[in-house]
Amino acid sequence: MDNERAWLVRRVVLSVLFLLIVAVPLYPELFGLDEVTPFAQLVAFRPQGLVVLLVLGILMPVRRGWRIAAVLVMVLALTGAALTAPRQFSDAKPPSAGSRVLTIMVANVLGGGADAGAVAKVIRERRPDLVSLPEAQADVREEIRAQLQGLVYNGYTLQPSAAVESATSVLVSSSLGAVRFAEDQSATTFGHIIVTGGNLGEVRLIAYHGFPPLPSEVTTWKQDLGVLRLWCAQNPPTIVAGDFNATTDHADFRHALGSNCRSVASLTGSGLVGTWPSDRPAVTRTQIDHVLITRQLEPGRFTTYAIKGSDHRAVVATVALPKTG
Repeated sequence: MDNERAWLVRRVVLSVLFLLIVAVPLYPELFGLDEVTPFAQLVAFRPQGLVVLLVLGILMPVRRGWRIAAVLVMVLALTGAALTAPRQFSDAKPPSAGSRVLTIMVANVLGGGADAGAVAKVIRERRPDLVSLPEAQADVREEIRAQLQGLVYNGYTLQPSAAVESATSVLVSSSLGAVRFAEDQSATTFGHIIVTGGNLGEVRLIAYHGFPPLPSEVTTWKQDLGVLRLWCAQNPPTIVAGDFNATTDHADFRHALGSNCRSVASLTGSGLVGTWPSDRPAVTRTQIDHVLITRQLEPGRFTTYAIKGSDHRAVVATVALPKTG
């Protein structure tokens, strides 16, 4: 009997240790490791990891000695799935009668590698009010604009350094009137452009490009998300659109959103629609391109489009503005 009890204790201890081993890459924030390589990179694919964990939990009971570990793994996988599910099963409400709707597009052009005609085609089809173009230098912006076939868009580009990746461009529909372009002074590495005025009223549109969490540059990635945190904590109705190089599974990204910013994709049942890397099967992608809105605004739709030559899918989202007058 004592021998059986000892084996049970051993199995429990080993099962708990196994649970901790699989939990660290999935939930590194619980262990203070969410800003440490490789966990800062791996957590971007948490939904896929949960699926793998669920399959593992189903298969493990074939060995009698693994059954305790299987139960713990299944509990972790199902809890994670329950927390993730709202991103895919939320439904957006139709905009209130009399509200105004803006269409926002994001297309990372991979430093000019994307096909300008493919980007222009989506613009012609969806007629966005704002197009955020991470990694687009001025010449790329103008190449896209030249293919808009009579549509009138005003352009602006910010490139803080010689690196092509630091460039961010915007195209703004003439329907928004005489808008103003400003460069965010708190940006660390990449360009962020703030669009205000014209027919936007109190609303501001921000084209954002966050630094990626490279193994040697996680601190810079975190600093860029700090800029987002400042915007989300402010009062003006705000739309932030771009390549964030962060997912909803990154704790730093969630902290940056705070209680005031929300992801249009997550609010409309598209929070698990991957946008990068676009050349891989859909189930292996993650969502790092976002359209974020503050609580004064309401989400509409979120759609993605393939762009030849880019490693990102373009995203188009609609946003309802509060009724005025």
